[in-house]
Amino acid sequence: MNKKLGHDAIYDARELGVPRMLLLGLQHLFAMFGATVLVPILVQGYGLPLSIQTTLLFAGLGTLLFHVCTKLKVPAFLGSSFAYLGGFQAMATLNAGRYATMSDSDKLAYAMGGIVVAGLLYLVLALLFKLVGAQKVMRFFPPIVTGPMIILIGLNLAGTAVSNASTCWWLALVAIGIIIVANIWGKGMVKIIPILLGVVGSYLVALVATLCGAQLPDANGVMQPLINFSAVKSASFVGLQQFVLAKFDLTAILVMAPIAIAAMMEHIGDISAISSTTGKNFIADPGLHRTLLGDGLATALAGAFGGPANTTYGENTGVLALSKVYDPRVVRLAAVYAIILSFSPKFDALVNSIPTAIVGGVSFILYGMISAVGVRNVVENRVDLTKSRNLIIAAVIFVCGLGFSATGGITFTVGSASITLTGLAIAALAGVILNAVLPGNDYRFGTDPVGDKSADLGSY
Repeated sequence: MNKKLGHDAIYDARELGVPRMLLLGLQHLFAMFGATVLVPILVQGYGLPLSIQTTLLFAGLGTLLFHVCTKLKVPAFLGSSFAYLGGFQAMATLNAGRYATMSDSDKLAYAMGGIVVAGLLYLVLALLFKLVGAQKVMRFFPPIVTGPMIILIGLNLAGTAVSNASTCWWLALVAIGIIIVANIWGKGMVKIIPILLGVVGSYLVALVATLCGAQLPDANGVMQPLINFSAVKSASFVGLQQFVLAKFDLTAILVMAPIAIAAMMEHIGDISAISSTTGKNFIADPGLHRTLLGDGLATALAGAFGGPANTTYGENTGVLALSKVYDPRVVRLAAVYAIILSFSPKFDALVNSIPTAIVGGVSFILYGMISAVGVRNVVENRVDLTKSRNLIIAAVIFVCGLGFSATGGITFTVGSASITLTGLAIAALAGVILNAVLPGNDYRFGTDPVGDKSADLGSY
């Protein structure tokens, strides 16, 4: 029986033929691309030299590693995680102890060490899931902890969005407008890739304005065209990635690793969404312990060599729902495409030519959406905020996250080592500890599929 693409569920894409499989792989590439390359662009804006080429390489390699760990069963793509943006910004602005005189490249290396440890925490959680079961483990990470943590990630980044957008407000508003139109009124693939369309659409507008003579002052007050192609012209078409070997320091680990709490909830939400979309229970087979293992190893591998943390992508789940082709082979094709693109410095330079104002406009939506996802996590899990324990936990998390971020965190000395706890790290520790010691924890993981999916930062 011939199946109709987009109407009938297809679990083996080989029946569609090689040309269609290759095109479906490109569709998954387009879906992940905007968000995946946006992470290094944003991190570069904080001052840390995170490479686009390296990011694409480890998105591809991480996806393939994830598929191996999950017995080639789960059609998920692993792209750059937005959850760790707050950690990167905190590392960039860290000026206490040894970090006071540290270069941005060294700060990035230590941030990568924190990401490696965060990835290893996934492995610990995967082992606990296997040994004692998800319900017992998840009692320590209920929505009253993870929801406010996700909200904080977006709020701590809000100032950066305004600062970037202010370099050219009209161009930032163009990017915002395109994303809103694509996300609200778009159909099919258009609705799934609003970030990519916002970047490309506003970039084309900036290109036309540049050709018409539009200019902006640079940091030194010298007028420059909106888009500068000098780096693109000088870059070669083929070249190796810029690897950064991870360095380890307790301060950086305490900055980055606690964010794994929010990122792991995002992972569980994504796997729940993919299971619902495909009609297969991946939480049971191959199991959350295997999907967490794959995500954790991919994140640790990326961090070890200078790539951002990975996460399963909600955008690609949208492509699955749109095409109804649930074959993981198609997603692995997208991973191969990403690896191929990672070998082009000219492509890297082209992406880096995107004006700061466009990044600011996209961030306006993105950072706000991250916080909104945290609110949704609390609402859809029906967290009872009439309970004093829940109000206290949320209140302490918010004050710790915002208050200590404003004052530079807490710095203390252990032996000869100076250790700094950032606002996000303090908030995560306070939330987990309060939830563990205060009576009345009634959260039960797995009883509400809608709530389990609500921490997905890729669902805009």
